[in-house]
Amino acid sequence: MAHCIVPEAEEILDKEFKVLDKGFVRLVDYYGSDQRIVQSARVSYGDGTKSVSQDGALIDYLLRHQHTSPFEQVVFTFHVKMPIFVARQWVRHRMGRMNEVSGRYSVMRDEFYVPEDSCIAKQSTDNKQGRCSEPLPQDEAEEFRCAFEAGQKLSYEAYSKMLDKGLAREIARINLPLSLYTEFYWQMDLHNLFHFLKLRLDSHAQYEIREYAKVILEMVRKVCPMATSSFENDMEKSVAFTGEEMDALRLVLDGKENPLEGKKLERFKEKIRSGVQL
Repeated sequence: MAHCIVPEAEEILDKEFKVLDKGFVRLVDYYGSDQRIVQSARVSYGDGTKSVSQDGALIDYLLRHQHTSPFEQVVFTFHVKMPIFVARQWVRHRMGRMNEVSGRYSVMRDEFYVPEDSCIAKQSTDNKQGRCSEPLPQDEAEEFRCAFEAGQKLSYEAYSKMLDKGLAREIARINLPLSLYTEFYWQMDLHNLFHFLKLRLDSHAQYEIREYAKVILEMVRKVCPMATSSFENDMEKSVAFTGEEMDALRLVLDGKENPLEGKKLERFKEKIRSGVQL
């Protein structure tokens, strides 16, 4: 099969899609498509004559049964701009290949992330690593926004003065905050990209990285619409049960009493209610 050209994907190549206040995502390049997935899966049998519905059914079967190697035949390259604290969450996905702007070679730009009022909230009482769903009143949020901006301004002014006095860039950058924007090229195959999206689209992920994941999901949809539909059905919106929970579910379906108790029962109920994998 020759190089895959997807007209819908060609239309968005190299276009910036805004994220947060100063960030963006660009689809720089892609290799493969839905057709590459089905071709690699059928390589042992030859091309044959397959309909679109059969291709979609095959992709769905592969993803549902975790036959993931055909999805690794599709590769995406993105150019992303984001705050450093988001990038530090991003690089935990180690299967991606990344080239980032260097503060040793370049003077960092005076660009910092300042959250909108609606994104500023107190620490959650039931989530140790997240914020409350309810934002602060506007006057309180604005007070924090001003504090962010003031601290960022002082930090960059100090950085600039150090550079003016001849201090090495690699040392002068030390005090720049995590809200500073960085840029990098990021490449990942579709198998691992779906895993990234599964985690970063989840409601438990931090708001800022979820916003980037949403944009990337729509870019992937342009290249691989059938695979993306299968991902949403079989991965993003699916729930995994433990063996013990499966046994309990069978008993409940048979009209018998649920044997789970305490925290196990609560986790079981939460999975069924919300569809969130805990």
